[in-house]
Amino acid sequence: MTAVEMLREVPVAVDPRGGAPRRPARWREVLGAALRRPGLVLSVLVLLLVLGWAFAPSWFTSGDPYTGVPRDKLTPPGAQYWFGTDHLGRDLYTRVVYGASLSLKATAIAVAVGFVVGTLVGLVSGFVGGRFDGVVMRLVDVLLSIPGLLLSLAVVTALGFGTVNVAIAVGVASVASFARVMRADVFRARTEVFVEAATVSGVGRAEILVRHVLPHALGSVLVLAALEFGGAILAVSALSFLGFGAPPPEPEWGALVSEGRNYLASAWWLTTLPGFVVAASVLAANRISRALDRDGGDRW
Repeated sequence: MTAVEMLREVPVAVDPRGGAPRRPARWREVLGAALRRPGLVLSVLVLLLVLGWAFAPSWFTSGDPYTGVPRDKLTPPGAQYWFGTDHLGRDLYTRVVYGASLSLKATAIAVAVGFVVGTLVGLVSGFVGGRFDGVVMRLVDVLLSIPGLLLSLAVVTALGFGTVNVAIAVGVASVASFARVMRADVFRARTEVFVEAATVSGVGRAEILVRHVLPHALGSVLVLAALEFGGAILAVSALSFLGFGAPPPEPEWGALVSEGRNYLASAWWLTTLPGFVVAASVLAANRISRALDRDGGDRW
């Protein structure tokens, strides 16, 4: 049998109404990709839910996070109160939903501070090189040698209490990580052919830095920003738990966990459920950042 005859024997799915062979529907491809990576899909849904809480809390609850019903204090989770109530009768679910705005606001500021400052430091240091790079990297090494939470505590003590100050403190603690990653990518970008060609062509150093090196070196830093988002949620909640965040009765996630410490024996939900929300948000952000990493994307 010739090759042509063999091809004729292969069955082809044809549209019963006539025309070209059928192709699988686009929605089936999307569904198949989702089924192959259920963890990523779940993480995206969790993060979208938390972002919805932050930007439109009234869509998810009609309650008041600051007003309670005294007769319903310390009510366990149920149909009326999904997360139960606290010692003042306030709906814990409502407070968690409204607390997402404060916690994610601080997280976004923290990541932005670390990303902008760290990227600039690593970009300039890696591109200039020489003694300047040596001095800057020794300072970065000093920052890396200090535990992040301890450094954040020192900064927020100097700045004062409050959500914004907590966010700045967490952002300062992450500057060194961004600077290290950016510097490494800048060193790799400097050896690329197109950068050397631009240098030989007489293009200015500032233009080479902005138009050629920065876009080429930005990918890994963006992935790190996604990863730091989860870590920043945890750090902001930890500082809020210690009392450095917004003052009561603001429903920051860390403060909600802290408020329930005195009721662990009689009202476990006051600490467990807000803590679960924090953990789920951190894990979802970390999972998405792993998917964004091109080197590990196929494994996840």
